[in-house]
Amino acid sequence: MRIQKYLIVIIALAGCFAFIGCGGSNTTSRVTIKPAYSITITQLASHLGLTVQKGGAPYYELTNAYNRVMLFTYENGRVYVNGAIVCPIGTVAEVNGSTYVSRLLIPKIRGHLLTSSPIAVPDTTYQSISGIVVVDPGHGGRDPGAQSILGYWEKDVNLIIARKLASYLENRGATVIMTRNSDTFVELNERAEIANRAGADLFVSVHADSHPSSSQNGYTIYVARSASWSSKKIGVAIERTMGQTGLSSVGIRNQDFRVLVRTRCPAVLVECGYLTNPSEADMLYQDDFQNRVARAIADGVAESL
Repeated sequence: MRIQKYLIVIIALAGCFAFIGCGGSNTTSRVTIKPAYSITITQLASHLGLTVQKGGAPYYELTNAYNRVMLFTYENGRVYVNGAIVCPIGTVAEVNGSTYVSRLLIPKIRGHLLTSSPIAVPDTTYQSISGIVVVDPGHGGRDPGAQSILGYWEKDVNLIIARKLASYLENRGATVIMTRNSDTFVELNERAEIANRAGADLFVSVHADSHPSSSQNGYTIYVARSASWSSKKIGVAIERTMGQTGLSSVGIRNQDFRVLVRTRCPAVLVECGYLTNPSEADMLYQDDFQNRVARAIADGVAESL
């Protein structure tokens, strides 16, 4: 009996130390047994004086009158407080339908909470946009693009996000032209010519990425190698605002895609995540995440156009 008690204590302590150790890690460890030093998302919100505004793995949003905390509980997920990265999410446990996280998140988050100044809400307080923006949903029709690990095609998610992006831009005052608004095939040269004929102020191409390794993750912004200063400026802005989605950034890269080099206006191409990464493929198929991506791109356009 004494040996059994010692074993129980050792197992409990091991779970506790494992959770504490992951609290400051840059990676996420997923377990299915509740670690000793853990609390549910609802308990975390209660400790911080917040309420769970949006709940459901892999995204949780905790708010009060002055703060918004976003928890991304997928592998390598992060914690955001009022738009700024605070720390990695650490160990996440899914037990009996509840999500558990480390108690160590409480002081890490609490130190960044505001107590008197309300935060800006992107949907209601935003910068207006003037000018013509051509939104280009990549692929389409007989060109499906990459296939998601979940089975859906890139062309479909590109179109969904592009439509949402167009709506956000129009609500902010921009005139939006879509290169395609349905599952149709449009030649690459024609996509660029649509922007040129319209005298567009910006061309934004929306894509999703793929990679032989399922662990590859993040979003990427592309501009042409000979890109104008305006293209680079917009690329930098979108690269920064896309961080609001919770994905990691692969960075800004130079590539002479035809839609980037044949347009006479500033042009950027956004790879919104990897369809070959299980977590990102799942997120890209969710309406809420598609909205966040579209809003983030619109935020970057608003800052720089």
